[in-house]
Amino acid sequence: MNLILDIGNTKIKLAVFSVDEILLLDSFEEANLASLEKILSEFPLIENSIISSTRKRPVDLKNYLDEKLKKCIILDHTTSLPIVNKYKSPKTLGYDRIANVTAANSRFPDTNVLVIDTGTAITYDFISSKGEFLGGNISPGAEMRAHSLNKFTANLPLVNLHSNSHLLSNNTEEALVSGVVNGILFEMEGYIGQVKALYPDLKIILTGGDSKLFDKKLKNHIFVDSNLNLFGLNRILHYNVS
Repeated sequence: MNLILDIGNTKIKLAVFSVDEILLLDSFEEANLASLEKILSEFPLIENSIISSTRKRPVDLKNYLDEKLKKCIILDHTTSLPIVNKYKSPKTLGYDRIANVTAANSRFPDTNVLVIDTGTAITYDFISSKGEFLGGNISPGAEMRAHSLNKFTANLPLVNLHSNSHLLSNNTEEALVSGVVNGILFEMEGYIGQVKALYPDLKIILTGGDSKLFDKKLKNHIFVDSNLNLFGLNRILHYNVS
């Protein structure tokens, strides 16, 4: 069994895998060794772990797992990958992006895949049928756009985003919601169309916390997986252990 820790900007996602099946999925605001100890006691067959962190990780977390498990690795730009990384600045590449395309390649081997991750930022990442990560784009996420409209204007309110957006809105709050959601939707469809023109057999995977805002609105046939990065981290761990 594997223990996966994804330390993001606002929370820590934790998953216990048996081969490729998630047995436990949880999240925490901060690393808690007492919670980890409880999980390890509930799943005594856990042998290996991987930590992916976008912020400074607690030193005692790695030390604790080193003591308890056979192997614990920290994902960074030197970690061996089961795909070919052709990104020209690997040190600056987000670990969520590399985990996403690793999972996408495992899900659809020998296939061109575009992964759209709708988190704090929206990332568009492409992995080829040869298993080569060729890069992608980064743009502001939905909450970031909503907060920017509020912060950089005098009178526009901060709105709660939802999927019921309209093309022609007749009040300011709905106009803001529709502007953010439809703007991103049009961006996604345009990006997908441009990549499909180059790779007609393209598969598309939508992931991330805001995927519910767009999954039913995208005209293109897509696959939705909110835990894609966890599957990618698990595959990277398997690759390094084996």
